Amino acid sequence: QLQLVESGGGSVQPGGSLRLSCAASQSTLDGYAVGWFRQAPGKAREQISCIGKFGILKLYARSVKGRFTISRDKVENTVYLEINNLGPEDTAVYSCAAGRNVNQLLTNIQTLCVQDDFDSWGQGTQVTVSS
Repeated sequence: QLQLVESGGGSVQPGGSLRLSCAASQSTLDGYAVGWFRQAPGKAREQISCIGKFGILKLYARSVKGRFTISRDKVENTVYLEINNLGPEDTAVYSCAAGRNVNQLLTNIQTLCVQDDFDSWGQGTQVTVSS
């Protein structure tokens, strides 16, 4: 399993932006799909985006599509999540996860990665949106 470390969280005002990072310490993210998840207080964990091993496949939850952008940098060994036009509903702990064999899950409203296919998880970074 990988050791994943998230960073980039913080407190922002509504309408603000952040760039979250997910890095693998002491190992490479090559060959791994990576997903971003968030969990707000009192709510279930929600997958918001995932990116395929080669960075071509990018999937987003309907709740964030158009505002969030996922990318990966092989040289930096990091997966990024740009989050824009933030609102109070985006307040949560954001975590990343990685897996070698991650499948897609199609529903009637969106296509994301299968959460159970991720086997390495980070501790998360807090994002707080308030005025």
